[in-house]
Amino acid sequence: MKFPVFDINSNKVFEQIALKIYRYQLEKNPVYRQYCNLIKKTDASILEEIPFLPIQFFKSHEVQSNTQSPEITFTSSGTTGSIVSKHRVTDLNVYNQSLDQSFKTTYGAIKDYVILALLPHYLDRTGSSLVYMAQGWINDSNHPKSGFYLNNIEELAQVLKSFENSNQKVILIGVTFALLQLAEEYAMPLKNVIIIETGGMKGMRKEIVKPELHHILKTAFPQASIQSEYGMTELLSQAYASDGINFTTPNWMKVSTRDTNDPLSGIAYGKTGGLNIIDLANYNSCPFIATQDLGKSFENGSFQVLGRFDHSDIRGCNLMAVD
Repeated sequence: MKFPVFDINSNKVFEQIALKIYRYQLEKNPVYRQYCNLIKKTDASILEEIPFLPIQFFKSHEVQSNTQSPEITFTSSGTTGSIVSKHRVTDLNVYNQSLDQSFKTTYGAIKDYVILALLPHYLDRTGSSLVYMAQGWINDSNHPKSGFYLNNIEELAQVLKSFENSNQKVILIGVTFALLQLAEEYAMPLKNVIIIETGGMKGMRKEIVKPELHHILKTAFPQASIQSEYGMTELLSQAYASDGINFTTPNWMKVSTRDTNDPLSGIAYGKTGGLNIIDLANYNSCPFIATQDLGKSFENGSFQVLGRFDHSDIRGCNLMAVD
């Protein structure tokens, strides 16, 4: 079933479509239906009443609202032997449209950019939605210098320097630990460059808080715009922070916060809590997800990410036995 999620132009339309997809999920998604039955939340009539599925179910269950075979399965990164999340994507056209529209809305025409991807850790494995996104950007930019710079920071630095005396716009997207290495070894002005950090130490370095990371990057690359991307395996949409801190969402995505002690209850704007995400592009899996991230949501629709829950499992997951 198709939903016109990419044509949403108001909060009213968002709520109407979200409620239709909620009812569709109850009918077609056995994991979501069972969860809603167990918490007795099967009759939502307004947006705020829609329940959010704990994200851990993507590790233990096949979260899908149709019977089609997946065109691709995205998997989360993890340590050796750990259980990873699996997002079975049955319609790649939906994901591609989400990627294209989000980029155009945030940055303009992708053909105006050189896309440089500094994703050495993620390229070592298959199934990364981040790598899929970056590959799509690289293909669409159609610039000879666009590409992945796998474990080749020296070459990347030379490419960046080659654009210093031009007006060519550049996007450098990378995981945190690789960007820190670039900053330590090849500090330079980087005018006309947008650096998008996607998070991710993955055990490669000691974790640091985002303000410290951005201070390091701004010191090393004083003329670059330091920005952030928020996405995950279980989503088909991304949020971007032009200031590196305050994320904005596309029209088919909303973020709210829940009480850390009572995960079925929402909390007021500006208060720290668990982040709940509605990603309506996700209607073929589950669009209503309770993440393991801590943050704040605001009345204007923006949000901040402050960290992670200390415990790997959020209450509510225990309501369903792992198959």
